[in-house]
This record gives sequence, C-alpha cells and structure tokens, in this order.
Amino acid sequence: MKIVIAGGHGQIARRLGRLLAARGDTVAGIIRNPAHSGDLLADGVDPVVRDLETASCDDIVPVVSGADAVVFAAGAGPGSGASRKHTVDNQAAVLLAEAALRAGVRRYVMVSTRGAGSPPPAHADEVWAAYIQAKTAADEYLMAQDLDWTVLRPAALTDGPGTGGVCLTAERSVGEVTRDDVAQVLAALLDTPATAGLVLELAEGSVPVPEAVSHAASARTGEPGPR
Repeated sequence: MKIVIAGGHGQIARRLGRLLAARGDTVAGIIRNPAHSGDLLADGVDPVVRDLETASCDDIVPVVSGADAVVFAAGAGPGSGASRKHTVDNQAAVLLAEAALRAGVRRYVMVSTRGAGSPPPAHADEVWAAYIQAKTAADEYLMAQDLDWTVLRPAALTDGPGTGGVCLTAERSVGEVTRDDVAQVLAALLDTPATAGLVLELAEGSVPVPEAVSHAASARTGEPGPR
C-alpha cells in the first residue's frame, strides 16, 4: 500500500512509518520542519514538507493523490496553547479529510484521544479542555464525510516497549497504552477495511493486536471473529 501520515515526525507516526516501511509499504510523512527529513529517510519514509496550519487544500491534494490511505497523527503537542489545539488537532485534520475527498482517497484513519466525544471534565484546565474539544470536533467532522474512516482513541500514552496485547472496544478506554502498541494497531486497522465506520477505544490488555482488530471488524460486519 501507499500510506500518507500527517504529523510524520510524531512519536506514534514514526513508529507506524517504520512498521509500514519495513513490511514493504510506500510511506510518505507530512512534516512542518525540514530538519526532520533525515529522521524520516532513516525510517524508510519519504518526507514531504508542508505546514498543515498554513497549507491550503490545493497544497495537500498532490501529496495524498494515489495513496491507498491517509493517517492523521499530527498534534500541537505538549507546551502548545489552546489556540494551536484548534489549528492543528482540529483544522489540520479537517484539511486532510478535504484533501482526501478531492484526491479520491477513501481510507482515513484518525488518531484521536481518550475523552474525545464527550465534554471536557469540569476540572480540566483551559488547554486540556481545548484539546478535547478540538479532537471531538475533528472526529465529528470526519464521521460526517463520505470516507472509509476509522477513529482510534488511545488511553494515556507511554513510551515503554509494546506488549502486543491490547483492549480494543467501543467502550471508554481507561489506563494506559504504549505508543508501540498504538502503532501496531494502526497498521492492523489499515490492513482491515471492515473497521471503517468504527470509533474504537484502545488501552493495554491481553488480546493480541491482530485478534483484537479482527474482533472489532467482525462486530462491525456482524460476522463471527476468530476463535
């Protein structure tokens, strides 16, 4: 497959890019900082320099044209203010969806977050509340488009080594999950078109990633999953 990852230098994005490239997929990573190009090249990923906060749809359509899928893994990141949660976590995700629609790329996998889809908790600070609101708005926009979308909402992220075991359900995630395991799940979702139309919550668990994704797909189609 040919996969385009928005936010290509992010921690999850780089893990995913390396996984996909290692198995023979063609991967492009959209990055804002040209200085990050060398890291992506070392991962086997083609760097494409575009600033998703200032780019137009016309700028992004050629990047995604011919792709089998796009993955939104961009984020304003720690230390950014509330305004950038809107411009990156929401508006950039919308921009990628608009470009995918114009380019005829149907598959869109969104890396969302725990808590999206509900109002921020009353005790949330301004920035966290803005982040949840931006992610929720982006998810809702994507779900309203004529695309084969999947929304993945991971629990709290950690940098420990992946376990290969997860809990992947439609229920609200709790606990933690490693970025390694998130990347493994994203790769499996890209391989499983029947997960289109699903909003999935991800946390650490005991179910092997391929089995967890297969079960999610079987719940979508109504067919029995593997035993």
